[in-house]
Amino acid sequence: MQQKDSWLLPEGIGEALPQEARCLENLRQTILQLFVCWGYELVIPPMIDFIDSLLTGSGHDLDLQTFKLTDQISGETLGFRADMTPQVARMDAHHLKHEWPTRLCYVGTVLHTRGDPLEKTRSPMQVGAELYGHGGIESDVEVICLMLEMLAQSGLLDVHLDLGHVGIFRALSRQAGLDQATEGTLFDVLQRKAKPELEELMSSLAINEDVKAMLLKLPELNGGKDIIGKARLVLAKADEQVKQALANLEAVAEQLANRFPNLPISFDVAELRGYHYHTGVVFAAFVPTIGREIARGGRYDNIGAVFGRARPATGFSADLKLLALQGKQAAQDERIQRIFAPCFGGIKLDDSLLNEKIRDLRVQGHCVIQQLPGQIGAAEEMGCTSVLEFDNQNWVIRKLKD
Repeated sequence: MQQKDSWLLPEGIGEALPQEARCLENLRQTILQLFVCWGYELVIPPMIDFIDSLLTGSGHDLDLQTFKLTDQISGETLGFRADMTPQVARMDAHHLKHEWPTRLCYVGTVLHTRGDPLEKTRSPMQVGAELYGHGGIESDVEVICLMLEMLAQSGLLDVHLDLGHVGIFRALSRQAGLDQATEGTLFDVLQRKAKPELEELMSSLAINEDVKAMLLKLPELNGGKDIIGKARLVLAKADEQVKQALANLEAVAEQLANRFPNLPISFDVAELRGYHYHTGVVFAAFVPTIGREIARGGRYDNIGAVFGRARPATGFSADLKLLALQGKQAAQDERIQRIFAPCFGGIKLDDSLLNEKIRDLRVQGHCVIQQLPGQIGAAEEMGCTSVLEFDNQNWVIRKLKD
């Protein structure tokens, strides 16, 4: 039996009508051209993949977000990609196998079992860039700068950058001697900034009192540039890895401040965004018009190990749909002439001249919409700004009145 409302879509699944589709495609081309100019090469991961490959290095959250199905040929469990980062890491580790730094970029729809709490979409268009083969802060700075440039070219200029370092939490967990289950519980509490739960958890653990005090203070270590100094005092009894992570975070912030003197930068030492596969600096960009990050990323060294080749890596991603919605970039075709041409045989003239003129205009990049015999609607109804007319033995463009 046919569904009553057969035009309805599943919840969180959207479609793009002509104006939105033009805007998305224009922005996609703009961003990919930007990536190319920075040396990032386009790759296209498959929409469906073996579940083990899709969830490499990820945590429980991504597993829950992944649609799964059984392959009728192999009998193996497949998944529809919910994040393209592991797939791109496989390309670098298993297929390209470069010894030198490799820069890759991608764009495509991903699918989530659950929608974003704010945007409600379950089918974002993920766009991102990854840099493999360099472990220094210079590569972290490069991908952050590229992310900021991407946002600027999308029309998003009032950007705030948030920096963190998951290595701090990892090192403190090791110093405390936490088992995997307890570390996971602590991670969840810190993610939610649930201070009473954190205090209750710490009181139940038989760990070093100095480490316990430092973990209790983590949620308070967020704010402006003075946070690094405050963190050094609070975490003075931490292992050397924590001090190195703080130095790393400070160095990244200093380089960014030199390049973008007016960029607001804040720090959150307890930020564990992407904790399950990130290993170092993590970052997110925010704009005032939306209550969550507009783009995010971080360092995730050794993600390619499962594919036979561990390499340092850093990168970022964003939702192209969200960028287009929040940005101020107008659809490019609004600046291109849309010309309405008569149909062939419509007037007693040589159609070859008309055909040649239409082809020339389209080669030049103009949009030419040719009339169909007997159609309803003239130039204005077709959204055209000009018409093609025969005048003095030539086909000429006449602009329509606004």
